[in-house]
Parts: sequence; C-alpha cells; structure tokens
Amino acid sequence: MIGLTHHMKAKDLLVCEGKWDERSGYMGRELRDRTLGVVGLGGIARKLLELLANWGMNRPLAFDPFIDPVAAANLGVRLVELDELMRTSDFVSIHCPLTEKTRGLIGRRQLGLMKPEAYLINTARGGIVDEDALYEALEQGRIAGAALDCFATER
Repeated sequence: MIGLTHHMKAKDLLVCEGKWDERSGYMGRELRDRTLGVVGLGGIARKLLELLANWGMNRPLAFDPFIDPVAAANLGVRLVELDELMRTSDFVSIHCPLTEKTRGLIGRRQLGLMKPEAYLINTARGGIVDEDALYEALEQGRIAGAALDCFATER
C-alpha cells in the first residue's frame, strides 16, 4: 500500500536512469485517514488489519458473506456489501479463495465503482479479478493503481 501510494516503482526507475529531479513529480500520500476494504476476512486479512492498526487509517470495511457479524465487530471492521466496499475504499485488498462464486468477482462493474484515487490489491488468487477489465480501468485512469502477485494464467 505504501509502495503504491508513494509511486515507488516509478521513482526507482527514475533513480536508476539518473533522473533524480523528476522524483518530485511523484509525491505520495499517507495511509492516515484512508479506508481499507478487505474482500474476505480470513487469517491473512486479519493479519493485515493487525499490521495496519496503528497507521491512523479509518475503520476498515469487509465483505465476507460467511463471517459472523459479531466476530467482524470484534475485529473492529464494519461489514458491508461488495458494492459499498468498492465505492468507499481507498484500498481494496482481496483475500478470498478462488471458487466458482468468486471467479470474476471483481469485474468491470465493480472496478467502475471505485474512486479514481483508489488502489486494488490482489494477493489471493488469479481469476478473482477480471484482468482485462482491470487493465482497462488502469489504462483509462479510472483507478490510481493495482498490485497483483497472482494471475488467472501463471507461467
């Protein structure tokens, strides 16, 4: 999340090319007062919430149709429907398993709900995010960025 908001990849490339002065064109934003939305509230999402607890972020949101509302409240998250999570989160972090119900869960319509300054993070499974729709959203500047460590087809 920090790497995305501070444009670390772009800044690293500029430094490697000796373009030190151009780094100022990539100012970052803090995590403070931003909203994290997690899709799936299992062990990894819970660890992420724990890691971010002291960064001054807003109360996290979660979409997980299988989690008990009391358990979610005990974790300090507010359960919401997927559309609300997509619409209001500054970071959407995916942590659900790939099943027939979650395949393509994040598609054109869901990406279209995101704020232009929001980021999508998928460290769960490829296939949950429609990669063509994500590419279009990024190419057209409809979201600020994405970080993926998995793809529908991995080689």
